[in-house]
Amino acid sequence: MSENLLHRETSPYLLQHADNPVHWRPWGAEAFEEARRTGRPVLLSVGYAACHWCHVMAHESFEDEAIAGLMNRLFVNVKVDREERPDVDAVYQHALQGMGEQGGWPLTMFLNADGEPFWGGTYFPPEPRWGRAGFPQLLRSLSEAWSKQPDAVAENITRLTKAARRLAEPAGGANIDAETDARIAMRLARAVDPFFGGIDGAPKFPQTGIFTHLWRVRHRGGGKVYRNQVLNTLTHMCEGGIYDHLGGGFARYSTDERWLAPHFEKMLYDNAQLVDLLTLVWQETRTPLFEQRVRETIGWLDREMIAPPAEDGTAGFAAALDADSEGEEGRFYVWTRAEVEALLGSAAGRFCKVYDVAAGGNWEGHTILNRLHSMDVPDDPALAEARALLLAERTKRERPLRDDKVLADWNGLMIGALARAGAVFGEPGWTAMAARAFAFVETYMTASDGRLRHSWRLGRAQHPASLDDYAAMMRAALLLEETTGERRYRERALSWLEVVERCHADETGGWFFAAADTERLIVRAKTAADNPTPSGNGMMVEVLARLWWLTGKAHYRQRAEAAVAAFAGETARNIFPLSTLLNANALLQEAVQIVLAGDDGRLRRAVERVSLPSRVLALIEIGESLPAGHPAAGKMAVEGCPTAYVCRGPVCSLPVTDPDELEALLRA
Repeated sequence: MSENLLHRETSPYLLQHADNPVHWRPWGAEAFEEARRTGRPVLLSVGYAACHWCHVMAHESFEDEAIAGLMNRLFVNVKVDREERPDVDAVYQHALQGMGEQGGWPLTMFLNADGEPFWGGTYFPPEPRWGRAGFPQLLRSLSEAWSKQPDAVAENITRLTKAARRLAEPAGGANIDAETDARIAMRLARAVDPFFGGIDGAPKFPQTGIFTHLWRVRHRGGGKVYRNQVLNTLTHMCEGGIYDHLGGGFARYSTDERWLAPHFEKMLYDNAQLVDLLTLVWQETRTPLFEQRVRETIGWLDREMIAPPAEDGTAGFAAALDADSEGEEGRFYVWTRAEVEALLGSAAGRFCKVYDVAAGGNWEGHTILNRLHSMDVPDDPALAEARALLLAERTKRERPLRDDKVLADWNGLMIGALARAGAVFGEPGWTAMAARAFAFVETYMTASDGRLRHSWRLGRAQHPASLDDYAAMMRAALLLEETTGERRYRERALSWLEVVERCHADETGGWFFAAADTERLIVRAKTAADNPTPSGNGMMVEVLARLWWLTGKAHYRQRAEAAVAAFAGETARNIFPLSTLLNANALLQEAVQIVLAGDDGRLRRAVERVSLPSRVLALIEIGESLPAGHPAAGKMAVEGCPTAYVCRGPVCSLPVTDPDELEALLRA
């Protein structure tokens, strides 16, 4: 079939390529059957809508008639949105690493008709450049190798497929104890940039899991150092160019070590995790900057990232905003000194000094607004008014593309962050926003058999849910229960847990990323490594730990401990991507359990004034008691008054009815 078939899809990324002269096929059995029938290899191209270099390669190669003709003649061309099919992307990213190459997007892999890879890379220019082969030359040489060097191709297939299969072979061990956890934190702390925060070097990513880890273990040793590292990192991010000082929200990462020049796309998952961490740290520090960034980021979410609502008024969150507009990266966000002066008049001088606006700019002749040189200058109404004027002017520019598909896992992360922030900052509107998004996923992305779908857009929920989808949504459900006291959220989490145990569980411990009936994957990954998003296995341990502390049912603890043991040996390999698992294991081993039996709001406010990373909160009615297996079983409100109990392990405090006493007890 000699045509581009992507016009049938709903993914904004795939639709961006629907008019390419390349005869693209979506991922599926039909494409691989065509490869088998024609004897041609498969060219797999993976990217996402907000990816700058994906746009570059599309413009240079996929829109070029001559290059497209070469692709059509020599290959069966398959295009994948990695946000719709993270299971596909994970397999081939790992295979690429087996070649000794660094992964990334666009991902360009060459496969046989069974989906087994024999070569690959990321971005390729249209002609040789920067030490990279030109894409047309690469296409010809790989096609020739396919037809004339079958033994070499077969050898590569064996090597790369073996590399991909290592995804399903984590190193097991004993459970991870507190000493190991603290030792890992010490090693992570050595990698932190002492000047600008973040993990040393460039580019710099938020790495929220790592800094949550350091914040959590600071009381065990090295406390002041860890605390300062977290505060320094968050302060630089909040004041740097990675943050949108006009519209709110954080960009994907910084290309430099100072957090000045971002890669301008904004992703839902980054902002969810940063809202969560900023909220956790603010509970202790009361830093005005952190509260301001939480409020502004949620304001951006509400203003720009609500996906088209359903008829019942529920709505999920859109996935991302692009880095590019009008064909240029960052064009929507940057300014010149002349533009700022024309808009602000006499107020321009002070604004330009605070926000680093110089005549020559600070990035490619333009200015990325930042406060890295004026972090000691407090915000004030005059600066806020100037920002509002610039924001109003910016809305007249051509906007970056919004990828408005709703992804279950990313929505789960944001729902959980909003639920927690709503309780901490006393903002019921944020909790309501979280509840609407949860209801949307629950209603429109859950099939009749109770199984989730990963992605929704244009009225269609599709693609098999991954472990991450279930884990993030179960975690969101339990955090919504903590915030609202509504037990129905836990019931939904338990229904999804049943699906996970049936479709994703590995009897040796842990869970596979893809369900057992997911089609055409050469390997089912099982990993606890964080990517830009938290690992599904790490989140599953957190979910089970919460259920164990809430119910006292030993089964949940046993499943969580088996999962930790399944990945414990990974701590000897690479500690950097394991923070979600380690933080969840700490919750399992040493949670601070708070029981509120009835509440008039005062006790809850006391709880939210204390930063407790390993906290589980149970809300029960006056006259109700907890299950028999819970350490506070049988404990109830005292004389009909709202009462709190604080439990550590099997030991619970005496009943507490005074908010100040409760706060002091939690800080102890």
